[in-house]
Amino acid sequence: MQPVTINAADVSMWVGRLWWPTLRVGGFILVAPTLSETVIPRRIKIIMSLALAFLMAPLVRIPAALSIFSGAGLLAAVQELLIGVAIGLVVQLTFEALIFAGQSISLTMGLGFATLVDPQRGANTTVLGQMFMIFGLLTYLAINGHLVLLGALAESFQTLPIGAAHIDKNFLLSVVLWGAHVFESGLLIALPAVIALVIVNLALGVVTRAAPQLNLFGIGFTITLMCGFFVLIAGLDGIMTGISGLINSALTAAGELVGAPAAGAH
Repeated sequence: MQPVTINAADVSMWVGRLWWPTLRVGGFILVAPTLSETVIPRRIKIIMSLALAFLMAPLVRIPAALSIFSGAGLLAAVQELLIGVAIGLVVQLTFEALIFAGQSISLTMGLGFATLVDPQRGANTTVLGQMFMIFGLLTYLAINGHLVLLGALAESFQTLPIGAAHIDKNFLLSVVLWGAHVFESGLLIALPAVIALVIVNLALGVVTRAAPQLNLFGIGFTITLMCGFFVLIAGLDGIMTGISGLINSALTAAGELVGAPAAGAH
């Protein structure tokens, strides 16, 4: 029987085949929705990173001259992490915008004091912010957004090959501009309810001026709260349409970021 010989070049090649995709996948899992949740143990996240990298390794083209232990290899490693983070961050910003929309409505209708501890962010979040985030998460899973995002990640190994310079000002600027757009969209989702509640508050102010004997603090809060719930119930269909459209836009933006075909889900 012929002996099996393994040299250092073979080991280096095998390690490189798994090392480079693991960096991009690991950066993606750090910020991607559902995968980055703090309730998921770090050991599970590491196992998921290695498993996804192993599955995507056949798609990866690695330059022969690219060494892990070199200056070029260090820059390439940082670039791979940034690409993975950027792909996941594009969609994660959508959920931050939904929380912002819920907080805007909460503060306007008088529910700013009703907060819950968000274990994912380690801070207090208003109940409407949590509700909007749950709506967005359920919509994201219902349209298979997690699969679409994984498809964009796999496609990125073809459109953004390892070792080539992809992180430039245009790449970073596109992420920043998308962040501005997504928060603008979140504000538009909350705007109808906010405008309706502002009109209610203005009406209460007029009534208080006309009848100073009324106790504004006694009836104003109750009226504002009831009107807020009525506006939310009446506009729930429009809110869900806005959330679905925002998540589809985020998935499409993730595909455009890596130069893949439109990744929106329906």
